[in-house]
Amino acid sequence: MAAVELSGLVKKYGSVTAVAGIDLEIADGEFVVLLGPSGCGKTTTLRCVAGLEDVTAGQIRMGSQVVSSAGYSLPPEQRGIGMVFQSYAIWPHMTVAENVAFGLKLKKLDPKAIATRVRETLEMVGLGELGDRASSQLSGGQQQRVALARAIVLEPSVLLFDEPLSNLDAKLRERMRFELRQLQKRLGITSIYVTHDQQEAMIIADRVILMNQGRIDQVGSAIEIYKRPASQFGAEFIGLANISSGQVVVTGATTRVRLADGKELACLATGFGVGDSVEAVCRPEDVHISTAPLTETNAFAARVAGCYFLGNIADVFVQAGELQLRSQLSPPQMLPEGTEVWVRLPPEAIVLIRR
Repeated sequence: MAAVELSGLVKKYGSVTAVAGIDLEIADGEFVVLLGPSGCGKTTTLRCVAGLEDVTAGQIRMGSQVVSSAGYSLPPEQRGIGMVFQSYAIWPHMTVAENVAFGLKLKKLDPKAIATRVRETLEMVGLGELGDRASSQLSGGQQQRVALARAIVLEPSVLLFDEPLSNLDAKLRERMRFELRQLQKRLGITSIYVTHDQQEAMIIADRVILMNQGRIDQVGSAIEIYKRPASQFGAEFIGLANISSGQVVVTGATTRVRLADGKELACLATGFGVGDSVEAVCRPEDVHISTAPLTETNAFAARVAGCYFLGNIADVFVQAGELQLRSQLSPPQMLPEGTEVWVRLPPEAIVLIRR
């Protein structure tokens, strides 16, 4: 049985539909990330799971229990959830330990049991020696850990995260991604995480739920979402992509697509018919560049339009007739503007998306 199940979930605000019929099963112990741009419905979905928003239609189950449906909502405090918000909401007049113990005291647990659980939880999040420190004296990363400790000390069956790292600086945010992932693996708590940051999603997620305009666009592992986007939106939102419009002219073991300027690309895509209008997608790291002539399939003469050094890679833009392509070279190779080169797009690296 799924730990969390969303069936036909709809949430409307008057005439505006924020969530437009989502079906999703989240397994026990799974770490799922709701990813998408602002306004796609990811935070509204999370708030519905938390019980902070009533649902317009459909239902939400946690285990075997229906916790939300049209006209019914189990209160958040009865759902067995822990939530970490974008704003840490730390009590400034309390110490670190007092903040973490607050929810346990509301449950009227034995003081010794509270002290033990608080100490163990603070050790777990790397704050074992800061229990007596005033919350106002903490760094941003430490406040984030306190908020996380306050959520997991209650031993929830589901953890919910609403962009918890967005207020941290870039270096700390990057480190905390790995720490969150490792902690979730140790705890084994079913977790739902909302972010608009694609790198964050790809690092921490067992599965990525890509959302757009209140609907699920694609579900899969980070590799599946990146390597095999199901839509033009997905190809553009996740990473960088070269996208060219064309029409299928040959099918079989190899599919050939004719682009607007007459060039033809061979690819290994299946399921398309002659005459289908498609978008051909190729990631920049798969665009090969050579200063020597190339004779393989999908090789074209081109000219360097721009080349930019980015440390571990060189970002290269080339023009092949009317076709502009972006390549990323690692290790970086700097090519002066105007250099005549050859480019190649491996057939196995091209994904076709139906238009």
